[in-house]
Amino acid sequence: MRSKQELSADIRRDRRAALVVNARSRRGRQHYERTLDRLRAAGFDLLGTYPVDRPGQLERSLNEAVGLGPDLLVAGGGDGTLSAAARLLAHRDLALGLLPLGTTNNFARTVGVPLDLDGAVDVLSRGKVIDVDLGLAGDTPFANHVGVGLSADIMLRTPPGLKRVVGRSAYPLTALALLTRHRPLRATVRADGVEHEFVTHQLFVANGGFHAGRPITADTDADDRLLVAYPVGGPTRRGLLVDTARNVATGHRRTLGETSFLAVGELWLETDRPAPVEVDGELAGHTPLRLGLAANALRVMAPADSPDR
Repeated sequence: MRSKQELSADIRRDRRAALVVNARSRRGRQHYERTLDRLRAAGFDLLGTYPVDRPGQLERSLNEAVGLGPDLLVAGGGDGTLSAAARLLAHRDLALGLLPLGTTNNFARTVGVPLDLDGAVDVLSRGKVIDVDLGLAGDTPFANHVGVGLSADIMLRTPPGLKRVVGRSAYPLTALALLTRHRPLRATVRADGVEHEFVTHQLFVANGGFHAGRPITADTDADDRLLVAYPVGGPTRRGLLVDTARNVATGHRRTLGETSFLAVGELWLETDRPAPVEVDGELAGHTPLRLGLAANALRVMAPADSPDR
């Protein structure tokens, strides 16, 4: 395994890369050709290019790209695409390059990658390799978050036909329909020998620093050896809506020292009834669930001035 400095030098010198773009993401199809042009203009030797436009094709394309032996695998798409790439590249001797082409782009924001295409390509050209933590939901790595409650129920119940017609707007529409009859959960979190109980419609456990495109707190990131568990609101639907708005408006000013946040290295989560779990926006089993960390599990290209613990 090369050091991060050695891998950075190899990427800058040889520019051996493979490209996988989710052409089904919000901006993926529109920007695929522009992405090719920008990477080639930056001097990258693209060993393989994979525009993914069919369900089930992403993981196969990512595996094929890794098999080409690049120093840098560039993944373009939303958080689901980048999370899938992160899972595959964990503990490997190559770096993940981020092209944030989705809607919220939480992982790219956490790493500090610009959201415009030219800025993101500049990071691939001039940045450095850092390593960041991945969360573990059972045995499943995740880059951003785990959600239990309304968010998982939305993933479970959003009609595929509605998603085809209105795209991502299907999720808030489904949320509004579900909220009128949604029952709160009694969630128990055990960590560091202490038991914490929450009655809430929504509980998140975050690895990264952003959720829904907004900062969770001012001092959360993906390289701090911490998971952050926090409820959104209490037992009432109004509390959920009020706390959601508060998080959006004040996340950049909040800190992990506030009582609503539980920052730990690992935890055990159970609920008063089995509840579906969403991991980075994909359904992945039910509670109860152990959550932990794989410290420094992923190498990723970041801006040259990025901190690296």
